[in-house]
Amino acid sequence: MSAKTKPSEKKTNKSTPKKTAPAAVVPQLFRITAEVTNVDKAKAFYEELLGIKGRKLPGSQVHFQCGAVVLQVLDVSASGPSHPSAKAIYFSVPNLDVVHKRAKKLKCLSLEMVHEKPGGAILVRPTGERSFYADDPWFNALCFVEAETDHNG
Repeated sequence: MSAKTKPSEKKTNKSTPKKTAPAAVVPQLFRITAEVTNVDKAKAFYEELLGIKGRKLPGSQVHFQCGAVVLQVLDVSASGPSHPSAKAIYFSVPNLDVVHKRAKKLKCLSLEMVHEKPGGAILVRPTGERSFYADDPWFNALCFVEAETDHNG
């Protein structure tokens, strides 16, 4: 150390870390909406089917926290009829058989054929996912997939 260098200014052999480029900003899906025409009936239906409580909010809506994504059930009857979702809303669940029993009790198992098989039946689909399909009273298609078989990750 030279006489002009203070102890706190001592040089080290460590290289200065390189600045890395910022990670790509990935959009996060946080809410999906299912339109209905009776918010109270929808709240009761989804609470029974999902097995969780919904949180009623202003504007005729109920939120169901489904992992990182909120299912927003929105009553649109003040502005017209509800529009069913274009495709199924998918849920990953730890116990598919329990949810299937609730769907059967609610009489909402899908009557549609999916991959040439009954949609309302618990089956292993061509994707390898064990699942079944249901429809809410407003014709929103729902699919429940057993968590161990989903392709989320």
